[in-house]
Amino acid sequence: MPAPKSIRLLIKARWIIPVVPANRVLENCALAINNGQILALLPQEEAERQYNAEQTINLGNHLLIPGLVNAHGHAAMSLLRGYADDLPLKPWLEEHIWPAEQQWVSEEFVRDGAALAMAEMIKSGTTCFADMYFYPEQTAQVAQQAQMRAQISFPLFDFPSAWGLGPDEYFAKGLQLHDNFRSSALIRIGFGPHAPYTLSDEPLKKIAVLAPELEAPIHIHLHETAREVEESLKTHGKRPSQRLMDLGLLSPLTQCVHMTQVDDSDLALLQQTGAHVIHCPESNLKLASGFCPVKTLMDAGVNLALGTDGAASNNDLNLLGELKTASLLAKAVSGDASALDAHTALRMATLNGAKALGLEDKIGSLEVGKSADLVAIDMGDLETQPLYNPASQLIYTDSGRRVSHVWVAGKALLLSRQLQTLNERELLAKARWWRQQIAG
Repeated sequence: MPAPKSIRLLIKARWIIPVVPANRVLENCALAINNGQILALLPQEEAERQYNAEQTINLGNHLLIPGLVNAHGHAAMSLLRGYADDLPLKPWLEEHIWPAEQQWVSEEFVRDGAALAMAEMIKSGTTCFADMYFYPEQTAQVAQQAQMRAQISFPLFDFPSAWGLGPDEYFAKGLQLHDNFRSSALIRIGFGPHAPYTLSDEPLKKIAVLAPELEAPIHIHLHETAREVEESLKTHGKRPSQRLMDLGLLSPLTQCVHMTQVDDSDLALLQQTGAHVIHCPESNLKLASGFCPVKTLMDAGVNLALGTDGAASNNDLNLLGELKTASLLAKAVSGDASALDAHTALRMATLNGAKALGLEDKIGSLEVGKSADLVAIDMGDLETQPLYNPASQLIYTDSGRRVSHVWVAGKALLLSRQLQTLNERELLAKARWWRQQIAG
């Protein structure tokens, strides 16, 4: 018998949902991890015979899943959590959020808010997130320090903001940021045109040319409300999705955030171009923006990922909680109780999210050769008992608060609920300081 192979880490779990193959729950298996990658997924007894691990972690009451992918958010807006609640999107933005941002957004605001958001995401199982906000260089730096995986999209508007005077400056800063993080293993920089109604044709055309050249993603709010579609028809004589198509902006690099208003023509464009849809159910519900037709999109073969949006319009960044809302809402909207089952929902927040971000070859499932981005959830408490179906309990109970361990590329970000790369006490103190400044 050959000698056991030396590896860095062996994680044993009561249950493992690998996502690939689909609809599988493995019992009493282990993940062998070395050099930040998954080396093997096999029964625990076999793992003990084959490997000699520097560290072995036994998770006897836990479920192990791929790290969650939060495919849309504005991390720094955690500092505006609860600031202007119970308002429709337009007055919420124009009368409250944008004025507050004009007054308060700075490098320090973004750095502190992003760190707060990352801590919350880690503690609820997110290992990779997509972000679009001002001072993206600050968010990228904090993510690198926290050892989180991230897609950071630099914002683009026609008008001045805290980050620049207009499109020319946004492009210059954003392309420099792209160059700065070109070699990063964790951070990917993309284009973040805010929305069709905040950006004119010429900057959008420029993005359509540059994105494929740089193989950079395009992250855009699209069809968020019925009013957005109506105003586009009046102004441009076409729906926003058709306008983007005509400008060359829809492709497999494009991530269409929200899509609460989808007709047959929109669906055909999504199918034709391979653009992805990012579903943000709780933010859409809170702002009364509409319902993303999840079952219709999935039946049509459109890749559908999940995002929390920012904490100012959610008000949390718990992607497992978002999964429960997404599943229940899909059932209610379609009138079909099987519209978004537990395994399909988990795939939306893992492999589908990875695909939307162009990372499906690295993350999103527990397959040999992929990065060891993992989450362990304690399933041994009162609220999960009796446990008949781990996948069902994961989606339909409050699992975010039971996340115990998180790893990215085999590095621990959370161990027994304790953050490893961020200081929770400092984050709390900074959040309280910002509340005092903003509340006056």
